[in-house]
Amino acid sequence: MKILIKNGHIIDPSQGIDGVGDVLIEEGKIIEVRSQKSEVRSKEQKTRTSNSELRTIDASGLYVFPGLVDMHTHLREPGFEYKETIKTGTLAAVRGGITTVCAMPNTNPVNDNSSVTDLIIRKAIQEGACTVYPIGAITKGQKGEELAEMGIMHGEGCVAFSDDGMPVMNSLIMRRALEYSKTFNVPLISHCEDMNLSEGGVMNEGLLSVTLGLKGIPSEAEEVMVARDIALAGLTGGRLHIAHVSTEGSVRIIRAAKERGINVTAETCPHYFSITEAAVEGYNTNAKVNPPLRTASDVDAIKQGLKDGTIDVIATDHAPHHRDEKLREFDQSPSGISGLETALGLSLKLVEEGILTMKQLIEKMTINPAKIMGINKGTLKNGSDADVVIVNPDKDFKVEPEKFASKGKNTPFEGWVLKGAAVITICKGKIYEQ
Repeated sequence: MKILIKNGHIIDPSQGIDGVGDVLIEEGKIIEVRSQKSEVRSKEQKTRTSNSELRTIDASGLYVFPGLVDMHTHLREPGFEYKETIKTGTLAAVRGGITTVCAMPNTNPVNDNSSVTDLIIRKAIQEGACTVYPIGAITKGQKGEELAEMGIMHGEGCVAFSDDGMPVMNSLIMRRALEYSKTFNVPLISHCEDMNLSEGGVMNEGLLSVTLGLKGIPSEAEEVMVARDIALAGLTGGRLHIAHVSTEGSVRIIRAAKERGINVTAETCPHYFSITEAAVEGYNTNAKVNPPLRTASDVDAIKQGLKDGTIDVIATDHAPHHRDEKLREFDQSPSGISGLETALGLSLKLVEEGILTMKQLIEKMTINPAKIMGINKGTLKNGSDADVVIVNPDKDFKVEPEKFASKGKNTPFEGWVLKGAAVITICKGKIYEQ
């Protein structure tokens, strides 16, 4: 099928496009993007002559973006299919306008060898609603003791390496991993947490944690490791990416590192600029994440880091859990938010607040993560995969977890009314209508 998207406000930061125009898709590829509608109309006429199967989508009053790229997703399969599968996770992604996800390795077995990598890739081809790129573990079993076979896994299809969920506490191993990242020209995604400082902690350390009688995790548990990994990146010249930045101090350290020319990029997640530790009150396990939700000043710093470019990417850190797990006592409940279906709506609030322009927001959710991961996504350039999201900026939708495509219903945003939603997602030319 050929698809013509007409009269949409196209924003494609990869090409500097920001204006009303048309997009023509053929055989799962972008054929042409033009603001001069007459030129596309002539192309349309030729298309009609050669093939009558043309689907026309009128996007008047709507935004047309490259399909969003989430470089930090937990799909849980293999091993934790009761939490999420590649099928349900990718369906949740396209619901949220996301056409590419990068799957973290903390599966069971851990994605620390080429066999698991191959399984994920094959499953995604067979059952995935969108494109899935696997991220390999830095160390075997994510134990932080011995490097995984990074070269073999990279050859099999891993686009990055991370022990996300666990930090690499051994500085020598982290150094070696960064050296390998330079050799293979892939990013090393660091979960920055000093386990000695955070041990036993379940929320942000402060007055609220004391009031609730819960053991806290100080901001320094993140910041110490951010500083260490930046120092090691400077030593090795390796490609370092800091995952889920949550504190003011981390933003400050990363900003200074970039000013010194250190090869570092960073991401944050919608929950770190949308809510504070106050969401934990009442022992709300759906607000339990790692790193934990922080303070209002941290939220402000995250927003400033996004605005000035210190933070390059908005990722979801989609971490679905079974409902029964989240019903445990706060101390025993697992950390994580099901974020694929709310990320766009929450992030659009940054535009409404004047923190980012729409172009800057889409840059952080498309071409920036694609560049960091070294994948040909997040663009509407001619010849690229036809990954497109059509967004109604005025559409209100209520967050109702029971209606999520994801198996994970764990969200602290239940009942929120968000403005702006994907109405059509196209992945490699296949149309998903919301």
